[in-house]
Amino acid sequence: MTNKHNLDTVSAAGLLVAMGIIYGDIGTSPLYTLRAIIGPNNRIDAEVVRGALSCVFWTLTLQTTVKYVILILRADNRGEGGIFALYALIRRHARWLTLPAILGGAALLADGIITPPISVSSAVEGLRLLYPTITDELIIKIVIGILTALFLIQSFGTSVVGTAFGPIMLVWFIMLGTLGGLQIAQAPAILAALNPYHAWWLLTQYPGGFWLLGSVFLCTTGAEALYSDMGHCGRANIRVSWVFVKACLLLNYFGQGAWLLSQTGQTLNDRIPFYAIMPPWFLTIGICIATAATVIASQALITGSFTLISEAIRLNFWPKVQLRYPSAQKGQLYVPSINFLLWAGCVGVVLYFRESANMEAAYGLAITLTMLMTTLLMSYYLYTHKYQAWWVVLFLTLYLSLEGSFLVANLIKFPHGGWVSVLIGSTIAGVMYIWLQAFRIKLRLTEYVRIDHYVPAIKELSRDISIPKYATHLVFMSNAARQSEIESKIIYSIFQKRPKRADIYWFVHVDITDDPYTMEYKVNTIAPDDAYKVTFRLGFRVEQRVNLFFRKVIEDMVRNQEVDITSRYESLSRQNVIGDFRFVVLEKFLSFENELPAVERFIMNLYFTIKSFTTPEAQWFGLDSSSVKVEKVPLVIRPVENIQLKRIVTSTA
Repeated sequence: MTNKHNLDTVSAAGLLVAMGIIYGDIGTSPLYTLRAIIGPNNRIDAEVVRGALSCVFWTLTLQTTVKYVILILRADNRGEGGIFALYALIRRHARWLTLPAILGGAALLADGIITPPISVSSAVEGLRLLYPTITDELIIKIVIGILTALFLIQSFGTSVVGTAFGPIMLVWFIMLGTLGGLQIAQAPAILAALNPYHAWWLLTQYPGGFWLLGSVFLCTTGAEALYSDMGHCGRANIRVSWVFVKACLLLNYFGQGAWLLSQTGQTLNDRIPFYAIMPPWFLTIGICIATAATVIASQALITGSFTLISEAIRLNFWPKVQLRYPSAQKGQLYVPSINFLLWAGCVGVVLYFRESANMEAAYGLAITLTMLMTTLLMSYYLYTHKYQAWWVVLFLTLYLSLEGSFLVANLIKFPHGGWVSVLIGSTIAGVMYIWLQAFRIKLRLTEYVRIDHYVPAIKELSRDISIPKYATHLVFMSNAARQSEIESKIIYSIFQKRPKRADIYWFVHVDITDDPYTMEYKVNTIAPDDAYKVTFRLGFRVEQRVNLFFRKVIEDMVRNQEVDITSRYESLSRQNVIGDFRFVVLEKFLSFENELPAVERFIMNLYFTIKSFTTPEAQWFGLDSSSVKVEKVPLVIRPVENIQLKRIVTSTA
């Protein structure tokens, strides 16, 4: 109930954070959208300008306002949004939706690598208006420097970043609305472009008009970030702030359109409509504000990428990498490895494309795919939540048609740079697919045994003083979800791989729930004062601090007199000294004794290669390294059979 209340509560601080985090991408689209539609070398045509503005208005209305702000923000997973949060809500009903979720998530991450370079480059290139002799190399250095600074401050958390960026974005949107409004006042006839007929004319009557949709789509590329960052800002804050943001965006677009009408018959060449509507005396100030805004534009996708990766890890779509929580505020997190990869990708894009005009070819293709996949998942969500069938069919038909058109129009960008975003997205999707398949292979073939079959042997080992004591309390991390089962490898570790005598054996299992913030546990007493199994039920957004959680469980059990944790050594017991705890984590490796099909061998080899670069199991579980033993155990997926080995009998002399 508290989550729901926070989600639908509007506050000044929440509006400011929303302004600073989620509207950067869509908010800076006026910098390049109309320039991309009109083109630098085409003669400006009044009907084309009106058609372009009509397309922009109806795209922002249907795609951003109706689909995302009104409809999709309803599908929250206890306050969390994003394509993986949506998938978690419906995956029990349809496992086949795993593929759309992976494709959509990978495409969104790919877009997070393209967005920062094009946004920052578009603004910094405005320096050419002030310093015509500035070199391309210097502009590239400035862009890389700005991007590096942006990624460096991510470790402070989105709360700090959003609060700092919010006022700047407020100034940005006020500037957009004011500059556009002044132009509209001089040519109010431009408002006729609100008529959808002009959009229809451009797409159906103008030669090649349909393919301009690829450039029109640039005005709504940041819409997915509204949903991805819902957990950071709250649904109500997004909906209220969007009214203001959309009004400012439309004023600026139509203001640029009014200026373009005054240039009918001419070509843009190097002119940028966004800067052209600024008074000469304001140009320096405008470029500075635009540069600051485009830095912030990158924030929405960076923040969304952190959220996406944390959810992907819990869904077994991504390797277990380190997650940090910079503040106590719910939903705030920072992923160092993803931050570095995004930075490296952005620098690579800047160095490869060099100019924002070249980057436009790579921009939009990936995020269109994400939006299509979100539409599929949302349609199934509406179906499972008992919405009327005709509403579901209408939603699916409308947005598959709309986004399908955008996708087709964007495909012409593929040979001109779109292949870059496709390559990045395909690589990310490949990692997700391999990780998920390897998880399923391990899950299917891991051998489990009943714990109660080994209770007598565990008790006997515990009392066998001929074996040196390994620890007072020995804690094994287990993947066995059933209370009555344990991995056979753990039994092997206890009895055969150096017998481990302990006074009490603990088996700890972590169950990740589809609910983001669940924090529950249950204890199964296998044998009083000898063996216990503790199962934690943690939400997919909860940091796995098992060391801390386990200590809390022990405290509760001692308080309830369910267990005695006093040291069993006589001298220490008389002084009521607490016994030592030692954790054992079994880390699997691919055994040489395998006969695998080629595909499975390829998947598992890639899985273990990737795993070697990721966070160790003990660190992922939040265990104190001084009390953890990591044991390597072979993963024998399919043992080699029918070994043709012949014994040679030697004769004695």
